[in-house]
Amino acid sequence: MRLPTHISRYSAVLLAIAGLQLGACASLISNVASDMADNLSSAMLNQDDPETVRAGMPSYMLLMDSFVEGSPDDPDMLTAAAKLYALYGAVFVEDEVRARRLTTRARKYALKAMCGTYAPSCEWRELNYEDFVATLDGLTERDVEVVYSYALATVTHLLAHSSDLNALAELPQAEALLGRYLELSGEAAQPSAHIYLGALQTIFPPSLGGKPEEARAHFEKAIALTNGRDLSAKIWFAKGYAKTLYDRELHDELVDEVLAASPYADGLTLTNVLAQEEALQLRAAANDYF
Repeated sequence: MRLPTHISRYSAVLLAIAGLQLGACASLISNVASDMADNLSSAMLNQDDPETVRAGMPSYMLLMDSFVEGSPDDPDMLTAAAKLYALYGAVFVEDEVRARRLTTRARKYALKAMCGTYAPSCEWRELNYEDFVATLDGLTERDVEVVYSYALATVTHLLAHSSDLNALAELPQAEALLGRYLELSGEAAQPSAHIYLGALQTIFPPSLGGKPEEARAHFEKAIALTNGRDLSAKIWFAKGYAKTLYDRELHDELVDEVLAASPYADGLTLTNVLAQEEALQLRAAANDYF
């Protein structure tokens, strides 16, 4: 069993890149490495040629592995490494087996960071839904960065393992975790967290537990928080909501807006270039779908 067709490789791309916030962790790597890490993450996010990023990322991933080797229990180091592996595994790897391997490493790093920060999370992978949700109350505002990293790694891991029924069973936990992150973060929450939640809530149609109206609210929130600059939110709005409800007018309006926009926005250029590539695909396939 696979996730519905709108959960494509491009979908994983947009989610993963939306969560890349390496600059926030850069100063925690070391005084010497901080400027390099901050500048490199900014360069990747502002790059308008995805292939350049594809070619350059593996070297930086190995560098992050070396930092983790030197500080294996540092949650900030693990968080930064998890985000890189989640991005690369979801975006730039075509081979399904390899994508699973890389996103599994991302989740391993993220869970170790989470476990080192919040002890109850060490048992998350073994808990049922009710017991998992019960542990979320103990999270505090100081945990938001590592929670965000773990949520990102979990979402990309689930997308890479979309043929695994056990992975599908973890979707409710991922949704609950993101909801808790938004509660703790308040107005400081990353807009991409709303995209993640909307994506999870539209993986299945309403008859199978999907929540399209809740998803719409999250997509619209992400658009508002970024003043429409994050084009990936509109792509997910078109795919996850408009296509699910067969709303051709809304679908075409969102796709046209993405294609008409400039992709250049600080920290969003790479995401936006890929969003426009997918918008072209959505436009080309619209007559066959609706």
